[in-house]
Amino acid sequence: MPDLPHVTSPRRRGPRNGVRAVTAVAVVLALAAGGSYAAGLGPFSRDDDGPDPAAMKQARAFLADWAAGRLPSAAGRTTRPDAAQEVLQSFTAGLDIGKPGLTAAGEAVEAEDGTLGVPFTARMPITGLGTWTYTSRLPLREQDDGGWKVDWRLSLVHPRLSDSEKFRLEREETTPPQVTDRNGTSLTGGGHPSLTPLLGRLAGGADGGPRGAVELVDRVTGETVRTEASFGKEPDPATDGRPVRTTLDATWQSAAEEALTEAGGKNAALVALRIDDGEVLALANSPSTGFNRAASGTYAPGSTWKIVTSAALLLKGAVRPDDVVDCPKYLTVGKEFHNVETSEHPGATFRKDFTESCNTAFISLRGKLDDGELGEVARTYFGVGQEWHIGIPTYDGSVPVPKDETEKAASMIGQGRVQANPLIMASVTATAVSGEFHQPSVTAGATDETRTEPLPDEVVTRLRELMRATVTEGTARTLAGLPGGIGAKTGTAEVSEDQDNNGWLVAHRGNVAVAVVVEEGVTGGGSAGPVVRSLLSAVPDDPS
Repeated sequence: MPDLPHVTSPRRRGPRNGVRAVTAVAVVLALAAGGSYAAGLGPFSRDDDGPDPAAMKQARAFLADWAAGRLPSAAGRTTRPDAAQEVLQSFTAGLDIGKPGLTAAGEAVEAEDGTLGVPFTARMPITGLGTWTYTSRLPLREQDDGGWKVDWRLSLVHPRLSDSEKFRLEREETTPPQVTDRNGTSLTGGGHPSLTPLLGRLAGGADGGPRGAVELVDRVTGETVRTEASFGKEPDPATDGRPVRTTLDATWQSAAEEALTEAGGKNAALVALRIDDGEVLALANSPSTGFNRAASGTYAPGSTWKIVTSAALLLKGAVRPDDVVDCPKYLTVGKEFHNVETSEHPGATFRKDFTESCNTAFISLRGKLDDGELGEVARTYFGVGQEWHIGIPTYDGSVPVPKDETEKAASMIGQGRVQANPLIMASVTATAVSGEFHQPSVTAGATDETRTEPLPDEVVTRLRELMRATVTEGTARTLAGLPGGIGAKTGTAEVSEDQDNNGWLVAHRGNVAVAVVVEEGVTGGGSAGPVVRSLLSAVPDDPS
């Protein structure tokens, strides 16, 4: 009798808060023949230490077909194709399983019935709930013609699937809790499109999100024999029914989403956060749906990274703002580096190099830092590369030790293997102008496992002066007309020979730090500059 799992009608439990956010499950199919075996009879060769390669090939092919949804092909590799196809189809559809991940693992074993048992791990992503992981065994039987087929039986799909018991998916219907900004204003996807992919996850923090279970049931009575897998958490009675308050500010969020229209339809992202505590006021992406570039993107930060490089040099006393550090058009370190638009500034001071974002000058100072020193400064003072817990998934940056002198030169200007995103660079800006790292946060009560040290006051003063000069006389002059003593740094990051550079700009005003990236924006001042200007023109000088 084939397995016919099904989805029951949702069970209602009143107005408990929850969320139906679908957890995206990325599944990689990895199949490998397992182990070595003693020579023997049946599927094991007398001349080698492993099972018949033809048997293992058939096992891998069956699992690959099943995982890819090629069920007729998978069933055709079994001894009972019609029954196999019906069961595999009903199992997948009835339990709302997406694309399975099936991994052969462990040693194949010859069973008493003469089959070769190949163990495998199944990772079954159940839509909207999570991944059900279990292990089973794939029996293969040698045929009269010397070939191999999967010896079909229900238990290969799952060890507890049988003629008397099957699986049933139960979902508990839940009502998403309201998500508000820091002042209690409701946040919705309609009003703030960039938050649409995040609201479900933020709301899930109140009660663990969607709930459900895979249950083993009696085929005749329908009674539950056991719960095979559970998803979601029961709500906390202390918080059940209460809105989920975030650190976001509805006014800043609206202004951020509007500001990204200045990117001209290019992919872009923006983060604004409070300097004194790291609380995120706005997080916006263009396009507004899909990937969260602002917090999970991996970009070369380009010349905005010179804030960290400058901090490292100033910490060592390796350079002072008035020191002359020549800025030629080109500098060769394994390859030719150049400045934006191949500009040059003969006899420039370090201050001028910073405000005009001179790549060659910064690269010429690479010998002042040890190979791993830039990454150590980034981690120790700016928290980059440590594990952040802000309330939503994030990428927390990487500054690996350079492999050679060319990569070290690139890392001085935020290229090579240095990786960041707007969340990281807004935080870097906040740390640079305050002297103290605060782990960013979108929700209250996030775990903070970071360990950092404060920047010396003298270094902070120098960085603030350099960033202010970049607005008044350097590459961030697009912000010069705005009130509030703004400081900033532009960045232009190379992507590939086939793509235009990404444009960056970071800025601070009052108690807020902002970072923007515009993919293929060519220059930071020209692409990210108007976005930051639009934002700062629309919001108060200082948030409450």
